[in-house]
Amino acid sequence: MLNCKEITQRASDFLDGTLPWRDRLEVRLHLMMCRFCREYLRQMNLVVRTLRRLPARKAAGVKGDSPVEVDEKLLELFRAGRS
Repeated sequence: MLNCKEITQRASDFLDGTLPWRDRLEVRLHLMMCRFCREYLRQMNLVVRTLRRLPARKAAGVKGDSPVEVDEKLLELFRAGRS
């Protein structure tokens, strides 16, 4: 069975759905027994979903959102997802 360190190493692939079925099963078995890893993956999933909702950052010198505005939007979306 996987340990917590191995879960963190596979977290992104698990959330993206790119793990082979056997690895995915092993992750799910571990999650059934480990509340810390369940919480870790829940938080990771929130971050991934929030980042996917953000507009793409424009290159420097292009009109549009400044990096500060994008960062403020990220914080706003992240806080909204936690409530």
